[in-house]
Amino acid sequence: RSQQAAMEAAKSLGTFLRASPTPYQMVETASSTLLRAGFKRLPEDDVWKESGQAAVPGKYFYVRAASTIVAFAVSASMQKGSGYKIVGAHTDSPVLKVKPVSKKNASGYMQLGVECYGGGLWHTWLDRELSLAGCAIVEENGVFRRKLIHMKRPVLRIPSLCIHLQTADERAKLDLNKETHLVPILAMVNEELNKTSSEGADPRHAPELLSALAEELGCTPGAIRDLDLTLYDTQPEQIWGLKNEFLSSPRLDNQAHCFTALEALVKYASSPEFEKDPYVSAVVCFDHEEVGSTSAHGAGSPIIKELVERVNNWYHSAHLVEHNKIALQKSFIISADVAHAVHPNYASKHESNHGPLLNKGTVIKTNTNQRYATSVTTGFVIRELARRAGINVQEFVVRNDCPCGSTIGPIVAASTGISTVDVGIPSLSMHSIRETIGVHDVENSIKLFSSFFQNYNDIASACEF
Repeated sequence: RSQQAAMEAAKSLGTFLRASPTPYQMVETASSTLLRAGFKRLPEDDVWKESGQAAVPGKYFYVRAASTIVAFAVSASMQKGSGYKIVGAHTDSPVLKVKPVSKKNASGYMQLGVECYGGGLWHTWLDRELSLAGCAIVEENGVFRRKLIHMKRPVLRIPSLCIHLQTADERAKLDLNKETHLVPILAMVNEELNKTSSEGADPRHAPELLSALAEELGCTPGAIRDLDLTLYDTQPEQIWGLKNEFLSSPRLDNQAHCFTALEALVKYASSPEFEKDPYVSAVVCFDHEEVGSTSAHGAGSPIIKELVERVNNWYHSAHLVEHNKIALQKSFIISADVAHAVHPNYASKHESNHGPLLNKGTVIKTNTNQRYATSVTTGFVIRELARRAGINVQEFVVRNDCPCGSTIGPIVAASTGISTVDVGIPSLSMHSIRETIGVHDVENSIKLFSSFFQNYNDIASACEF
């Protein structure tokens, strides 16, 4: 049963990833999951509580900028100053994004101008069948709407340079110029065959591209007023290995944790334990982590503080400022982002006592220079949650002679004052177009977050720190 449950969780994650080529589609996929589970969508730009109206305990979510989502569950047992149990993750990944002026021709090829978003392993984007997804601003009868696009057929490719045209030094370095070597091919330029009506269409983009997008959107090319498009790998996720132990897919960093956190919240919000829980349980999936989180809907924004303030105002109006501060001090955030597993061909890159392996459990990330938010108290809480759930956790500290990445953890801890810990599923090939995790670690992550929602209150009440 354990093997079957692990496989089911991994396959469900694969389905989630396949439906979510960009943060826009991921938020749409998550919204559908929450609605099916009985969550109600709230408008962020309107009042949640009219004068004299009592809030109804229940399950809710709201969306900001179509690429960040906040889900929370409140029971009838909530009290003034109750704490918040929050799992934070991020919706974005390193990708190639279409430039504002994308029309580009070279040597008889129609190409597409792209910009590097985040720190990708860009050579892994070569020689892959790519397509486009994201959103468009479309005019309909004088009204401008954001519409999602998910082209499922391959339409782009970035071919590598053949070995015979490279010098020995070029072959050894695999040195890509991000501006000139990552421009994808879209079509051949043929003045007769490629004639497409461009009447009223945006001159910044090839009319052939706009016609293809218009067909997907069900509108005319001239109705497309703006675009936010991302290139993505059309090859779906794959479970592999002699014992089916590995899952490879695009965007595991970090949609994997968006999935496992939402799964745990949905399950807990339907349990008997939830009805007696005075804490608010929440999942926040931010955009823009890969580029620093400093945006109106990244982890550097006031989203978490606003969640606490708005929910408290909805439920308890009296002495609100004081109770908001109390709630922040009682709260706890798990910052969830994939971790670095030991690479068997580069084992020396890991410190010998801190080498996480695939399928051996979620990783607790520690860095005394505050690249991760884990502290002696928050790390203890995760280890105790894992012990109560009967699951393994692993430890990671970067070598002293290696640089250390970071996460949303230090950012949300600094902006909210909430105790925070950094954890993550171990992975190989982080920031590649296709990353790899262990099949069993998906279920392990769900169990850890489920234990957080179920057991944190008891642990907190037993701690005198």
